[in-house]
Amino acid sequence: MRLARPYSGVFRGGATARTGPHALPLARIKKIMKRSAGDGSGGDGAGARMISGEAPVVFSRACELFVAELTRAAWAATLEGKRRTVHREDVAQAVRDTDLFDFLVDVVKDGGGAAGGDGAGEEGRLAPPGDDD
Repeated sequence: MRLARPYSGVFRGGATARTGPHALPLARIKKIMKRSAGDGSGGDGAGARMISGEAPVVFSRACELFVAELTRAAWAATLEGKRRTVHREDVAQAVRDTDLFDFLVDVVKDGGGAAGGDGAGEEGRLAPPGDDD
């Protein structure tokens, strides 16, 4: 008889009873995990050669929850602005206003410009990766 693994509920959909294909491609998650682990931060610099079958599934679910929470916070910012379309400044506002997303504050540029004007201000702009102005 097989014993249930700690994350076996993730395979069945957990509390949401979600079944079927995953929202994020597991092969892509596994590739990112291998590339991230191969940056030499593991001590000997060899990186992760083997990744269990459950690890990408758990990461996929964690990414889904992260995106859902960031979307919920951005939607709240959208409603504060009395709009029905989420804009990038709503995502930036959600990052700045929610303690959970403090690690993303460096990604969001804060130009400190006024919301009005010609729209050329940097308020709420998301910084592209590697853009360290």
